[in-house]
Amino acid sequence: MRISSHTMRSISMPIGMVIGALLCYPITIFDDWSGGLSTPFFIFSMLFCTFCRVDIRDMKPSWLHLWLMVIQLVWVFVVYYLLRPFGDTVAQGGMICALAPMAMGAVVIAGMLGANVATMATHSLICNTIIAFVAPPLLSAWGNGSCTIMEILMRVTPLLIAPFVVSQLCRWLTPKAAQWIGSRSIISYYIWLLSLVVIVGKTTYFIIQNGTEHIVEEILMAGIALVVCLIQFAIGHWLGRKNGDEAAGGQALGQKNTVLAIWLSQSFLNPLACIAPTAYIVWQNIVNSYQMYKHR
Repeated sequence: MRISSHTMRSISMPIGMVIGALLCYPITIFDDWSGGLSTPFFIFSMLFCTFCRVDIRDMKPSWLHLWLMVIQLVWVFVVYYLLRPFGDTVAQGGMICALAPMAMGAVVIAGMLGANVATMATHSLICNTIIAFVAPPLLSAWGNGSCTIMEILMRVTPLLIAPFVVSQLCRWLTPKAAQWIGSRSIISYYIWLLSLVVIVGKTTYFIIQNGTEHIVEEILMAGIALVVCLIQFAIGHWLGRKNGDEAAGGQALGQKNTVLAIWLSQSFLNPLACIAPTAYIVWQNIVNSYQMYKHR
């Protein structure tokens, strides 16, 4: 039986995660060989292709962006203090899943779900910038180390600003080429899929190396990550529906920059807390697969 391209895209995320988990050792070796540049390369390429669709004149802050940020920041405190009775590590794991900014890949997925790409690109810039300023004091207060604004900006800015600038230069200097690239969103999607395979492979390797010494906490954080994920997608869809772009709202609040969240956990929190954003990778991509299946 012939599988349609739509069905293939719907199941490609779970398949990619399984491949990443099974090939975690060679993927980790390859990533180490590349100096850790494989994921940044994929993210840059993916965003460049997506941003070729965006006219900078269409990028305007809206009420949706404001409400998304207000809800996210309030939600961070709610999650942390609700989970404090379960221990600091569990609370940190849930909190980082709420605090992490919108994933850069969310622009790609939202565009395929029919969202306004300019709206998503605008929120990507707003959200990542605000979180860079908000996260350091929270991580210093609730974590084990001192986090600075510059440390986060140095992790986020090159992968967010650089592809946007290059894409806009491409639109200006070679508009036909930019139009050709921008009209083929499937290119961005499959580049993002490759980055997902690498991310899952690396995180699976980390879990294997971590062992089963804290298995109860790990299972608890994985379950909490699922609850946080579903709530964030639900609230995001509700806000988006109220503001005329349901897909944008859901992706903006639900799909998180888990690569950054894992790095923040390992650098400034109890390293075990990174199990929560690691599990979040699985949950958010299962949700995305379901959304893409239902979209058409």
